[in-house]
Amino acid sequence: MAENQFFIDSDKLSEAALERKHKLETDPSSRTNHMEYMPGMEQIDPTIRNKVLSEMDSYDYNKYTARDVQNALEHETCSVEDFKALLSPAAEPFLERMAQRAKIETGKHFGNTVYLFTPLYIANYCENYCVYCGFNCYNDIHRKKLTFEEIEHEMKVIADSGIEEILMLTGESRAQSDVEYIGEACRLAKKYFRNIGLEIYPVNSDEYRYLHECGADYVTVFQETYDNVKYETLHLMGHKRVFPYRFEAQERALMGGMRGVGFSALLGLSDFHKDALASALHIYYLQRKYPYAEYSLSCPRLRPIINNDKINPLDVHEKQLCQILCAYRIFLPYVGITVSSREQKHFRDGIVKIAATKVSAGVSTGIGDHESKYTGKDSGESGDEQFEISDGRSFDQMYNDMESEGLQPVLNDYVYV
Repeated sequence: MAENQFFIDSDKLSEAALERKHKLETDPSSRTNHMEYMPGMEQIDPTIRNKVLSEMDSYDYNKYTARDVQNALEHETCSVEDFKALLSPAAEPFLERMAQRAKIETGKHFGNTVYLFTPLYIANYCENYCVYCGFNCYNDIHRKKLTFEEIEHEMKVIADSGIEEILMLTGESRAQSDVEYIGEACRLAKKYFRNIGLEIYPVNSDEYRYLHECGADYVTVFQETYDNVKYETLHLMGHKRVFPYRFEAQERALMGGMRGVGFSALLGLSDFHKDALASALHIYYLQRKYPYAEYSLSCPRLRPIINNDKINPLDVHEKQLCQILCAYRIFLPYVGITVSSREQKHFRDGIVKIAATKVSAGVSTGIGDHESKYTGKDSGESGDEQFEISDGRSFDQMYNDMESEGLQPVLNDYVYV
């Protein structure tokens, strides 16, 4: 950690940092073993990880036929093998039938509702070098960490707009955003919001328990890609480089008492068929071990970042994304599905009528700029954004648009006793 701290203290990288960056990119031997835990990382039973990766590695999606897809759609309950068929290229001509089935399943379990929330980034310092992320420690951006006074001000601005659920995010720097800092932010959030989510660096189960006691309800972790060979080439430095520790984060969160956990691969980093399969199987196996928990899936695609606008999804177009979401809904009918502001308005408006159950609104991926975006007032210094969004609708716009689509927007469905 101290090694990485050297690189993030200023906006401009030192010559030594640039040399280190080049060595990491060009010399694989300079990187740590991405399958070995670092000191202090809690290790748990790897059974679920082994199952998911084994299924993913053996998945040959080109072997499935139209008959396999038809059989999958005719079965009342979708098996793992059926799900594999629905993710395969053979299912593409059946997208309309998949959407019809997905819509029925969504209506059965979620009715006509769509849940609204917003993210709040409280810091963008990071100690990882992930080549696709705008927050990575080698990217020359303006770094900022909100004070508690600034966090509360941002929360009040958001709450005044009518939003009742918040997802708090940090860059992955324990040095700059320690667990106590995040815990205090959770305590502040309890004053303004009914439901509090976290998307932070993975921690141990006792630390998740502490954050839950501070007010956090659920934890979301992006595995980014379940292809551990590809993972190694994308995560060159930092705690995030440790593939198994990241994989097991949701289970540690459940061990720590969190009510719910969210999962995602960043579609476009690797083979999206296999990443989509692994994401869903990760939930499928955890559901059997922790049946009382709430589970959700996100389906983000790569977006351009500051200093690199050439990042685009790897052959994951809207048609493929729709197929994945419909397959998710058919295979995991009880699971919440979130579609983020990375996607365009027309896609989000369409998919919430079929498979998705939750959308973000009034989104900013920058640090400390909600007042300027919500009210037009200059809120002072802010930190740079993690990625570009595609759907910038305000909360009011999103609420009205969902109503006009014939849906019932929901802000909170929890009662605390």
